[in-house]
Amino acid sequence: MTAAATPAPASKPTLRRRFNKAVPWLLLAPGLLWLLVFYVLPVIQMFTYSISTGSIETGFTMTLSADAYVEALTKFGKQFFNSILYGGLATLFAFLIGFPVAYSIALRGGRYKNLILFLVIAPFFTSFLIRTISWKILLGDEGPILGPLKHTLGILPGGFSLLGTPVAQTAGLTYNFLPFMILPLYVALEKIDPRLIEAAADLYAGRWEAFRRVTFPLALPGVFAGSLLTFIPAMGDYINAELLGNPQTRMIGNVIQNRLLIQNDYPVGSALSFILMAAILVAVAIYARALGTEQLTG
Repeated sequence: MTAAATPAPASKPTLRRRFNKAVPWLLLAPGLLWLLVFYVLPVIQMFTYSISTGSIETGFTMTLSADAYVEALTKFGKQFFNSILYGGLATLFAFLIGFPVAYSIALRGGRYKNLILFLVIAPFFTSFLIRTISWKILLGDEGPILGPLKHTLGILPGGFSLLGTPVAQTAGLTYNFLPFMILPLYVALEKIDPRLIEAAADLYAGRWEAFRRVTFPLALPGVFAGSLLTFIPAMGDYINAELLGNPQTRMIGNVIQNRLLIQNDYPVGSALSFILMAAILVAVAIYARALGTEQLTG
């Protein structure tokens, strides 16, 4: 009677298997390194400044003081409110303008689709600052819009002005961030199978009913992405408020720019930046929960 053969030990993973497992991490490594060097480390440095005391001449010492956060929360409430207000208005107007544009390109663009998309992204070939200065010229008291309405057509009084008003500031924000809304909406709408809309029509749904029950729900991922891509940079912007607004419409980005680059008040400037990031995260979390991102990404 022969002894039972013992099972062979499990073979170790081959070099090829180990390499295949490492490939995703190798591909992620440059991006992770970039984020570590240019985002994580600066954020850590900024946090240490926010709990420090001192000046740029004598140096900053980390004392774990919360004075900068107290000053940021008690002195700049109006600027935080302006950031939420004008950022939200710019996002809303960008959606109201961008959705029909994206819908037309995706479902009605035909052979002109690529040309229209190029026209949408064409402003990106120009500096953000130059685009805002162009709006300042466009909305000037004697500019190409108000000038003829005042002196040629006589529709507006001679003292009418748009520069330095919330209207001009909101218009500039909406224009500058409009492509960030249109492109995600276009991608979401372009993916919709036309047969689903035809099926809704076969089930006696009118155009509005088919849009409300089929097209718009399927476009919600684009609405979510476009809203975030528009609201987040608009809320932190300071160039439009500086060039198109007035002291009463200044946003928190203007305060941060002034504190960090002009007054060299790094603790308060850093604290304001962290509070702004926290406010954006809370707003995004509420918006994502209200919109139901679990269903969008499931």
